[in-house]
Amino acid sequence: MIGTLDPKVPPGPLDQKWRNHQDHSRLVSPNNRRKLEIIIVGSGLAGGSAAATLGELGYRVKCFCFQDSPRRAHSIAAQGGINAAKNYQNDGDSVYRLFHDTIKGGDFRSREANVYRLAEIANNIIDQCVAQGVPFAREYSGYLANRSFGGAQVSRTFYARGQTGQQLLLGCYQALCRQVAAGTVRMLPYTEMLDLVIVGGQAKGIITRDLRSGKMERHAADAVVLASGGYGNVFYLSTNARGSNVTATYRAYKRGALFANPSFTQIHPTCIPVSGDYQSKLTLMSESLRNDGRVWVPKRREDRFKPPGEISEADRDYYLERKYPSYGNLAPRDISSRAAKEVCDEGRGVGPGGRGVYLDFADAIKRLGVETIRERYGNLFEVYKKITGEDAYKVPMRIYPAVHYTMGGLWVDYDLMSNVPGLFVIGEANFSDHGANRLGASALMQGLADGYFVFPNTVPNYLAGQMGKRPSPESAEFEEAEQSVRARLEKLLKVNGTRSADSFHRELGLLLWDKCGMSRNEQGLREALRKIPELRDEFWHDVRVPGDEEDYNQSLERAGRVADFLEFAELMCIDALERDESAGAHFREEHQTPDGEALRDDESHAAVFAWEFQGDGQPPKLHREQLHFETVHLAQRSYK
Repeated sequence: MIGTLDPKVPPGPLDQKWRNHQDHSRLVSPNNRRKLEIIIVGSGLAGGSAAATLGELGYRVKCFCFQDSPRRAHSIAAQGGINAAKNYQNDGDSVYRLFHDTIKGGDFRSREANVYRLAEIANNIIDQCVAQGVPFAREYSGYLANRSFGGAQVSRTFYARGQTGQQLLLGCYQALCRQVAAGTVRMLPYTEMLDLVIVGGQAKGIITRDLRSGKMERHAADAVVLASGGYGNVFYLSTNARGSNVTATYRAYKRGALFANPSFTQIHPTCIPVSGDYQSKLTLMSESLRNDGRVWVPKRREDRFKPPGEISEADRDYYLERKYPSYGNLAPRDISSRAAKEVCDEGRGVGPGGRGVYLDFADAIKRLGVETIRERYGNLFEVYKKITGEDAYKVPMRIYPAVHYTMGGLWVDYDLMSNVPGLFVIGEANFSDHGANRLGASALMQGLADGYFVFPNTVPNYLAGQMGKRPSPESAEFEEAEQSVRARLEKLLKVNGTRSADSFHRELGLLLWDKCGMSRNEQGLREALRKIPELRDEFWHDVRVPGDEEDYNQSLERAGRVADFLEFAELMCIDALERDESAGAHFREEHQTPDGEALRDDESHAAVFAWEFQGDGQPPKLHREQLHFETVHLAQRSYK
C-alpha cells in the first residue's frame, strides 16, 4: 500500500475547473493533427462519439469493434433516457442539483470535480444530439419532454420512448460514418483487442485478432483509447450483451494500468427474472417504468401463489413507498434492489422460485389511459410480452434485480488518462464518475460527455509531445506482445479437456452472485477467494476448445474471455474484502444501520482503491486516492 494517487485536478472552484482546463485543444495545430494516429477500442457511445469528434478535428483514427457494426454496440440496449439539468419542467433543477444528486447517489465515493464537470457538460450533450436529429420525445408545445428517474425528485431525463440508447447511438453512428467517408476514421469491425503494447513506458499500440479469419495484427499509434464498456458479464447472467467482456481493460491492467474499485458493480432492480438453468442472459426492463409502475408484493406469504388480480389492495405491500416515502418507487437502484431481495428472502416473492416482485401499471392506466402508457413505454411492453407471454397492460410485470452496470474500471486522472501515459479510458471502462452506485440515465450522459467533449479536449495535452515518436509495429515490444498472445491462444487449444468454456463461466457467475453480489460478507468473500483459483486451475486443465487459432473460431474467442473473467473475479473479491464498509452497491452485511441501510466508514475508506498487477500468482498492490469533499458535506444517505 502506498500514498495517495494524484488525479491532476486543476485548482479553483468547481465551476471553473473544467473551463480553465479546455485550452488543450489548441496545443496541436491542424497540420500536425493529420500526422497523429489514435487507436480507439470500442465503438459504442463513448468510443463512437470520440472517433467522430477526433476525425472532425482532423486526427487520424482507427476504431475497432468486435461486432459487425458500431450499431451493434451494447449502448443500444440503454432504454430509459439521458440526464441533463435543462430545468424545462421548472421544478427547481440546476447543474448543482444534478451534481449533488449524482454524488449522493454514488454514496459519496466519487471524485467531486469529475462529477461537477459531467453535470456542466450534460446540457451541451442534449443540444449536440438534437442538432444531430436524435428524435427525443416532445411535449405538445414542441419542447423536449422529461421524465423522472431513480434518485432524483425532479424531471431531468430526456428520452425516446424506451429506446433512447439506440437513437443516441444512431446519431453518433451518422457522425462516425461521415468521418469514415471523409477518410479520417478507419473502422475495423470483427476485430478484438487481445493485448496492449507499451513502448518506453507509454501506450503505443495494440495486438488484435480478426474474428473472421483468426489473423493476428499489430497496430501502432500515438495514443490508445479504451472505450470497451463494463465487465458485468463476469457474473455470467447479466443484462449486458453476450459479447461484453473485461479483456481489453484486464489486458491493460496486466500491462501496468491500475484497476479502480472493481467490486463496485451495480444491480438493476427492474429486470425480467431468471427463467431456467440454461438461460444465457437477462433482459432489462427500463427504470423509467418506475415512473408510472408501482412495485409491490403480497403482505402474506400464503398469497404469493394467487393471481395478482385476486390479491386485494389491503393485502398488498408497496414496500418502496412504505420504506422510502419521499422517493417511493424512484428510490436509487442499489436501495431498490436490496429491498426486493429482502421481501423475497422473507418468502413473499412471486413467480417461479419466489424470485420476483410485481411492477403494476393498473393505477397509471386508470389515471392516464392505456394510450398514454403505450406512447411512453410501448416497445418495453412488447419486449416483455415476447419473452414472458404476458400482457403487462392487463397483468403486472414480474421483475427481479440483476447485474447491470459496473462503476469500477481502469483508474484515470482528470484528463481521462490512466497511470500509463498515452492510455486513455472513457465511458464505462473507467471508474471516474459514479462512485459506489450509478443513478439511472447517467451512463449515456457519461459516455457522450467523455466522447464528444472531455477526451477530445484533453488528449492534445499528451499528443503535443508525441510528434514523430510513434514506434514501428516491427519493434521488439510489438513482437513480444504478439508472441505472448499466440502462446496464450495455443495453450487454450492444447488443453483438449472435457468441459466447455461456458460451463466454467456459469459456475464462476453463480459463485460471484452468491458471495460478491447484492450483499457480501467476510466469510463469503474468503470462500470465493479460495474457490476461484481452484476453478481457474480446473479450467486450464479441463476446458475444451475445438478448432484452430487462425480460423473463424468462436469457441476460442469465448474461452479467452472466460479465462480473463476467471482472473478478474479474484481481483473483484480482493477489493470487496479490503473495503471493510458498506457503500452504495457494495453492501457488506457486517456494516449496516439499524434500518438495514449501507453504513460507510468515511474515516478509513473515503478513497478510490486502485490495484496494481504484481505478476501471476502474486497479490496485487493497493494504491489509494483520497477523496476530498469541498462542496458537498458527507452525510448518511437517506431517501426516506
